[in-house]
Amino acid sequence: MERAWLKQYPPGVPAEAPIDAFPSVVALLDDAFRRFADRDASICIGSRMRYRELDEHSRLLGAWLQSRDLPRGARVAIMMPNLPQYLVAIAAVLRAGYVVVNVNPLYTPRELALQLNDAGAQAIVVLEAFAATLEEVIDQTPLQHVLLASVGDLVGPWRGALLNFAVRHVRRGVPEFRLPRDRGRTVTPFAAALAESSKLGLRDPRVGPNDIAFLQYTGGTTGVSKGAVLLHRNIVANVMQCDVWFEPVTRRVAHEKQLISVCALPLYHIFALTICALLGARLGATNVLIPNPRDIPGLVKALSGLRVALFPAVNTLFSALVEEPSFAHLDFSQLVVSNGGGMAVQRSVAERWLRITGCPIAEGYGLSETSPVVTSNRLDLEGFTGTIGLPLPSTDVSIRDDEGIEQAAGTPGEICIRGPQVMSGYWNQADETEKVMTSDGYFRSGDIGVCDHAGYFSIVDRKKDMILVSGFNVYPNEVEQVVGSHPGVLECAAIGVPDARSGESLKLFVVKRDPVLSEDELAAFCARNLTGYKRPKYIEFREELPKSNVGKILRRQLRTSN
Repeated sequence: MERAWLKQYPPGVPAEAPIDAFPSVVALLDDAFRRFADRDASICIGSRMRYRELDEHSRLLGAWLQSRDLPRGARVAIMMPNLPQYLVAIAAVLRAGYVVVNVNPLYTPRELALQLNDAGAQAIVVLEAFAATLEEVIDQTPLQHVLLASVGDLVGPWRGALLNFAVRHVRRGVPEFRLPRDRGRTVTPFAAALAESSKLGLRDPRVGPNDIAFLQYTGGTTGVSKGAVLLHRNIVANVMQCDVWFEPVTRRVAHEKQLISVCALPLYHIFALTICALLGARLGATNVLIPNPRDIPGLVKALSGLRVALFPAVNTLFSALVEEPSFAHLDFSQLVVSNGGGMAVQRSVAERWLRITGCPIAEGYGLSETSPVVTSNRLDLEGFTGTIGLPLPSTDVSIRDDEGIEQAAGTPGEICIRGPQVMSGYWNQADETEKVMTSDGYFRSGDIGVCDHAGYFSIVDRKKDMILVSGFNVYPNEVEQVVGSHPGVLECAAIGVPDARSGESLKLFVVKRDPVLSEDELAAFCARNLTGYKRPKYIEFREELPKSNVGKILRRQLRTSN
């Protein structure tokens, strides 16, 4: 297809990105560690970690992992909020020749077990605050090695001890746990692993472009979680695509001082993983790591005194910040990129953000399967566009009908993507991979969009049944399967309803099997079995649910009648 969007590119942005600049993510990180050794890699809870320290810590941790005799390509899970230990763990796992499996630390035991088993994870780096969840299911998983991190691991012995005391005993943020050490399983404190490996050397596993870097889990239309297989070349390509896209605006401030980026989005999410952790390393930026982005006053306090240049976020975070009076008092003089993704940015939020910060939100689009960035608005825009922008360099986007025929400008169809950032497939799910790949190499996103004559793309609709809560995909089948397991439930269906704060929230329709089943009882059951963003905000009991002639529950009718 004709790349009409190329005519809209900013001056200096090439049609093709240097996607082969590095043979692996490891090489990209090594380059960053060498060039930016004396710069701050992160700021978190008042402590700074330099790239030199990130290099050293990750070498030690990588050597420790190799000493466990894990086979090349072994999957290592990481389960923690945004802390310096997360950056260290990512680099360590990749440098040791293993595969990172990012895990949401708020998973219920059921969800955690499903992902660890599907990935075949043999080791995990977990913050002690979430060890109790792991304890419940560890014997049902292939895990052999647990690295137990604490908040104070990397901030020095005295400050670390004070931080750990406060978290454990003042805030009571660490539920009691006792991880079993039977069956040859090891449980090692994070700090002890670094100390143990001081005399070990990190062996070069010779990671190449076609080795797997990440298993990035995403929901499926069937409700079955799938691991998007992201190769080193996929990730490197997307980092370099974003690098050339950002360069015309980042160079305005980069020559003055080190770029500062806000990392409030969770690092286990592909958006923050690529844009904050990996593009941040490529740019030599300092990531301000926010462990709890729901604490908006605390987030603002963490940014106080800093001149932030890069601010990636989802609409719900942008919205919460503009509602916080103290946010307007921060220094925005260096803010050149406010990039929105994960969910649609609302015009009212974008306009308030621009009035406060002077920096427009540049909305983009991507998926876990595309590493993630596919499109972005120009970063030199002057205001809200209502589009998801232009395809990045080296990326083709095609709007197609159900027969795979490309549609003319202005005609809606499925957004199909071809580019070096597209995954190699789904982990151990060849049938699912075949369903989403076209014969000419395009990934079928399942999202409905339209392209105008200038090459700008817009989202018209999403996957038919997917619910997008604060940037996270929620698939009704998974929720319905869990709720349907309650003995008091006869039938149920889940839909998304508009929500001013989260974009959408989940509404559950239930036909009772047990007449005395209450809303409170069902909500408590969901809380035990579903991560927070998957839990229904509304529960409505009905006598019956609309069905097709073959008995399929018609969510479409529930949406239109709601």
